[in-house]
Amino acid sequence: MAVDVANPKIAAIHLTERAAERIRALLGKEGVSPETGGLRVGVQGGGCSGLSYAMRLEVQARDRDKIFEEHGARIFVDPKSFLYLSGTTLDYEMSVMRQGFVFQNPNAERSCGCGSSFTA
Repeated sequence: MAVDVANPKIAAIHLTERAAERIRALLGKEGVSPETGGLRVGVQGGGCSGLSYAMRLEVQARDRDKIFEEHGARIFVDPKSFLYLSGTTLDYEMSVMRQGFVFQNPNAERSCGCGSSFTA
């Protein structure tokens, strides 16, 4: 179960085992400790549906971040992005047609065909 390490009662962002495994592999490739580092997920303006997802590896969380840990991996979310991502599940897909992280966001009213932008 995903847990916000600062406030366990807050709605979480969940990681599937596949997503956590990929995050751990990426951190290892970059030489970042999984105990302090993680994947930053966020939302920014833009994309074909108005908002787009942003991701990057971080060596540590920032002061106001919400930190979620599940299956041995951590994700960091800034407070503004969390408003759009609360309740989201982050998965990792590997198929013949596609490879990458997939957001299953219950707050998205509409999303584009590529899955990287949405409307809330």
